[in-house]
Amino acid sequence: MIKTLFTTILLLTIGQIGFAQDLNKTKLDSYFNALEKNNKFMGSVAVSKNGEIIYKRSIGWADVENNSKATENTKYRIGSITKSFTAVLVLKGVEEKKIDLNQTIDTWFPTVPKAEKITVKHLLYHRSGIHNFTNDPDYLTWNTQPKSESEMVEIIANGGSDFEPDSKAEYSNSNFVLLSYILERTFAKSYAELVQEHIAQPIGLTSTYVFKGINTNANECKSYKFLGSWKEEPETHYTIPLGAGAITATPSDLTQFSDALFGGKLLKPESLELMKTIQDGFGAGLFQIPFYSSIGYGHTGGIDGFSAVYSHFPADNISYALTSNGTTMNNNAISIAVLSAVYDRPYEIPVFTTYDLTAEDLSQYVGVYSSEQIPLKITITQDGNTLIAQGTGQPAFPLEATDKDEFKFDQAGAKFQFNPTEKTMVLFQGGGQITFTKE
Repeated sequence: MIKTLFTTILLLTIGQIGFAQDLNKTKLDSYFNALEKNNKFMGSVAVSKNGEIIYKRSIGWADVENNSKATENTKYRIGSITKSFTAVLVLKGVEEKKIDLNQTIDTWFPTVPKAEKITVKHLLYHRSGIHNFTNDPDYLTWNTQPKSESEMVEIIANGGSDFEPDSKAEYSNSNFVLLSYILERTFAKSYAELVQEHIAQPIGLTSTYVFKGINTNANECKSYKFLGSWKEEPETHYTIPLGAGAITATPSDLTQFSDALFGGKLLKPESLELMKTIQDGFGAGLFQIPFYSSIGYGHTGGIDGFSAVYSHFPADNISYALTSNGTTMNNNAISIAVLSAVYDRPYEIPVFTTYDLTAEDLSQYVGVYSSEQIPLKITITQDGNTLIAQGTGQPAFPLEATDKDEFKFDQAGAKFQFNPTEKTMVLFQGGGQITFTKE
């Protein structure tokens, strides 16, 4: 519950589908118009069929402070989608016989616990047991500052081991940060140079690269959180995520990358099969993403206020990508709507209703809430007419009023029900509920 409260996961339903011969772009445009009008989403999407873009749309602001609207050229940080690029680079190293997937990492990182048991392949498939440094409570206190390789390795080593290598799989950004350093040492080039030389330039990605500081003059957008209005988010320094999450791109570039990867333009067939091989839910820089009867492969990403997803559906030769710099809903719903349009499935243009409360109304909910069920406290504050919730060691997020004493946070599928008289708050999520009491 602690993890799922603040995590968005792409999961689509299995069933039978067809393909829309004539995509209803007017209806899909109306869908995005509704999102934009109600401050539900800022970002861009793109869909390709047989390597050609069949739909793209951008809504919202690239730079709120300067009234700069997003366009098809706006670039977004794509977070962990970067891992797909890193996996391609590692497997290119394998193809060139510069990297051995079965080599243990103690040669490079002797201070990492159990390094003598952890292989390059374990890193690729999240089977190393190395603790995920972005889960640490203090991560958001230092993520905006540059870090050297030695500093990051020390942070990762100090995080310890969460389980015996290869005993199971558990997502860890630490794995792909270490893979970045292995690549840099192996090729004697920076990770940024490797992305350009081996991926971006060969397939013509003109808007894909390792980011530095956000440069709005270069069509790079800022990211935001909605707290009654869009508030700018701080920037993670690129030296921290590197090959785990430091790439900027457009959704059109992501569909082009996807088409090239699954079209055999980046890797040999056996290398691509390694990426697609799923063990305990993880491939190498890929997840399996089903949409009804079509099985896609791709990855999700999130960094600061940015979120993204891409997927390729080999049976239909369709690639889909979404990039966002601000959202107040679960982006999975947007992915389902776009893919429903592409696959000729029914979907509705949403109608958003609000329940208006004054600042005085909201004050009765403010306080710190704790529960005997989980070791997580949720602090409720207010910013004008917006109620804000924040879990222990987590970023703050806005709650949307839906009825008297009832609120929701769509991004995590969470609902909050307050009882001011009894000083309680019930959290509903994932079919379960947890009761909190105001301290």
